[in-house]
Amino acid sequence: MALSGHHGRTLEALFAHPVSHNVEWHDVVSLLEHVGTVEEEHDGRFHVTVGSQSQTFDRPRHHSHSLDEQEVLDLRHMLSAAGVTP
Repeated sequence: MALSGHHGRTLEALFAHPVSHNVEWHDVVSLLEHVGTVEEEHDGRFHVTVGSQSQTFDRPRHHSHSLDEQEVLDLRHMLSAAGVTP
């Protein structure tokens, strides 16, 4: 799957070691919409499906714009299982 430069940089940031602490949620949503589907509910939950992998992320409006370490690790695991790696 071909990724734009922006999506490629976001994917690389998700897989960076050590874990990057400045991965922006809106960049991740854009990447996830490109490689799968994202459904946002009114309560701030995002249902993400990439290939056969599905996960729900709870991102209330007051939550930080940047992902925390556990969110990055969860996304990394889901994307790896779906075959989406840098």
